[in-house]
Amino acid sequence: MKALQTILIIRLSAIGDIVMASPVAAALKQRDPQTKVLWLTQPECASLVQNNPVVDEVIIWPRAQWQTLWQQRQFGKLWREIRNFRQMLKSKQIDTAIDLQGLLKSGILTWLSGARKKIGLGSKEGSQWLMHQVIDRDSGDTEMIGSEYRWLCQQLHLPTSPWQMTMGASEQAISNVDTLIKENINSSYIVICPFTTRPQKHWLDNGWQQLIPKLVALNSKVIMLGGPGDIDHAERLISSELVTETNNKLINLVGKTSLQEAALLIQQAQAVVGVDTGLTHMGHAHNVPTIALFGSTRPYLKTDTSNSQIIYLNMHCSPCRRNPTCDGRFDCLSDISADAVFQQLQTTLAMTEQSIASNTAESQAVKHVLNNE
Repeated sequence: MKALQTILIIRLSAIGDIVMASPVAAALKQRDPQTKVLWLTQPECASLVQNNPVVDEVIIWPRAQWQTLWQQRQFGKLWREIRNFRQMLKSKQIDTAIDLQGLLKSGILTWLSGARKKIGLGSKEGSQWLMHQVIDRDSGDTEMIGSEYRWLCQQLHLPTSPWQMTMGASEQAISNVDTLIKENINSSYIVICPFTTRPQKHWLDNGWQQLIPKLVALNSKVIMLGGPGDIDHAERLISSELVTETNNKLINLVGKTSLQEAALLIQQAQAVVGVDTGLTHMGHAHNVPTIALFGSTRPYLKTDTSNSQIIYLNMHCSPCRRNPTCDGRFDCLSDISADAVFQQLQTTLAMTEQSIASNTAESQAVKHVLNNE
C-alpha cells in the first residue's frame, strides 16, 4: 500500500472497540510519520482519541443533531447540515478513508468524506457497495484481542508490532485523578467494572456482592467504575449487607468520572476485574493485572499481556451474543463463582509480583556487572 498523506479512520463507537482499534492509528504513523491521521467518531467517545499523540485531528459526527432534525421532519435543514459536513470533510483532502465500523451509517460517512480510496472492515448493511476494498473481519487469529484490526493492518502492509492500545488524557484529567487519589483513596486499589451495554453480558449482582469483600480482604480499596446510565444499578449492587460491611473501602465512582479519568484510574490500579466492557479492555491496554469475565460474548481469549486472564466457560451455546437460548438464565456467567474469580486474581497477582521481583533481580545483577567492569 502506497504511503498516503491524509488518512481518515472511522470508528464511531463503542468504548471498547475504539480502545482496541487505537493501534491502527499508531501503525499508520509508524509506517510513515508524515501521514496525517484523522479520526471520525461520536461525541460520547471523542475523549478516547483526543490527546492521543498519533491522532492529528478528531472529527465529531453530530449524530444526535441529525437524528433530532429527522424526527422533527426538518428535512431541508438536515440536508444543509449533511452538505456542510460533507464539505468540511472534503476540505481535508482525504486520500484514504478506513471504515473500521463496517455498518451502513459509517459507510455513508466514509462516502461523504470524498476520499480517493475507501476501505471497509467487514462492511455490511449495504455499505460494502460504497467501498473500493472490503477486508474480512473474521480472519487471522480471532482469539487475539483486536484481531480484526490486526488483520486489517496486515492486509494493508502496516506494521503490527508493537501492538499497543492507546488512550489520550488531558492535563485537566490527569490533575483531577491525582487529586482524587490523594484526597479520597490514598492507598492501593482494585477497580471493578460490573456494567456494560447489554444485560446478557453482566455477571450476576450476587457474584459481585460476594467478591467485593474478598477484594477488600487483600488490604485494598475497591473502586467501582461505570457510566451515568449505570448509577441506579450500582446503588442496587452495593445495597447488599455483604457490601455495606466493607467499612467504606468500596468507593462508588459510577457516573462520576469522565472516560479519560476512568482510564487513568485503571492505569494506576493494582488490578482490574470486569465484564465485556470498554473499561475492562483498558486494563489490558495499560498492562494492569486484569480478570475479564465473558459469557454470551467472547471478544477474545488471548491478550498481549502476561498478567491478563479470561474466565470463559465455553458452554455449548456460547457465545450466543444477542440471541440467548437459555431463557434468561445466562448459565455461562451465573456458573462463574466469586471464589473462582478471586482465586484467579490471587494467582495472577502472585505471578505478577514474581515477574517484577525477577526483573528487578536481573536488573540489579546487570548493574553490578557493569559497575565492576
